[in-house]
Amino acid sequence: MRVEIWSDIACPWCYVGKARFEKALDAFPHRDQVEVVHRSFELDPHRGKGDIEPVLKMLSQKYGMSEAQAQAGEENLRAQAAAEGLAYRTEGRDHGNTFDMHRLLHLSKERGRQDALIQILYRANFADERSLFADADAYLVELAVEAGLDADEAREVLADPQAYADEVRADEREAAQFGANGVPFFVLDRTYGVSGAQPAEVFARALTQAWGERPPLRLVADEDASGDACGPDGCAVPPAG
Repeated sequence: MRVEIWSDIACPWCYVGKARFEKALDAFPHRDQVEVVHRSFELDPHRGKGDIEPVLKMLSQKYGMSEAQAQAGEENLRAQAAAEGLAYRTEGRDHGNTFDMHRLLHLSKERGRQDALIQILYRANFADERSLFADADAYLVELAVEAGLDADEAREVLADPQAYADEVRADEREAAQFGANGVPFFVLDRTYGVSGAQPAEVFARALTQAWGERPPLRLVADEDASGDACGPDGCAVPPAG
């Protein structure tokens, strides 16, 4: 079974939702047969790469609230994150463009390091003191290496704005086709969707339902020929010609 998760590194509920989903997945009896793929979604796709501002200022302007109200919201998120064992810094964080991070996540998917990189990016954005957006390229290379990627390969991707750009845009088009206008958004076997950072119990029910309703495998065979195969008792021996 495949679970696809549309998310953005700038999204605090994606950070929390990933932890809640993983709690359910860790307890799922068929955990080893579930493939998790992270898909791209930008909350602020029109923001320029160098357009960086404090999170509290961005929130107050975007939602028409005071910075005190924005700070209260951040404190609530800190408590939600703490309940999942996650660190969350409520002051001094920046907000900016995440397109390059998504491009690196597509590289990391090809190298089998996608989950490692997305978790490192979340930690860097929500828990670490250093800004994820200032001096972004150099810092992103450091984080990519921490996730197990090659530094030169990561630099090459960041230096070429077209590298994996089509893959990011394709993910975003698919999100729109599914009707996802916010993240996190979870799709199980292209059949069931879960929107938002739901409690682990909701994800557990979704996994169980999606697993139980998978259609049985239907074999296609030539009625006039049998295919040789190997099994626990050995391999079929072709007849002497």
